[in-house]
Amino acid sequence: MKAMYESREIAEQAAEKLKVFAQPLRLMILSCLLRGERNVGEIALVTGIGQPTLSQQLAELRRAALVRTRKEAKLVWYSLADDGVALCVRNMEAIFGGIGTPEDLARMLAAAMESLSC
Repeated sequence: MKAMYESREIAEQAAEKLKVFAQPLRLMILSCLLRGERNVGEIALVTGIGQPTLSQQLAELRRAALVRTRKEAKLVWYSLADDGVALCVRNMEAIFGGIGTPEDLARMLAAAMESLSC
């Protein structure tokens, strides 16, 4: 594989992919999925993104091949598309300081789910 400085085509492809990352709500979704597979309801609960907006952003992430889906009965489960996407999101969290552990996310999700059952 060539380095980006050796190929304008590779650099342009990278720039297009990065444009998809460069949206706050999409970064929140990708960060959530870094902690594991989630359905739309779980993503909405943890991120606070409303379902219509969330669906639009997930569609954009699917088109860009950053997430994959798995259907189970009536639920659609989302996960990061591959290790490359996970590495990119992990690096952005490390660089920009939004680091949280999978346990933190699990605690947040459990607390949110518990509050809904009251």
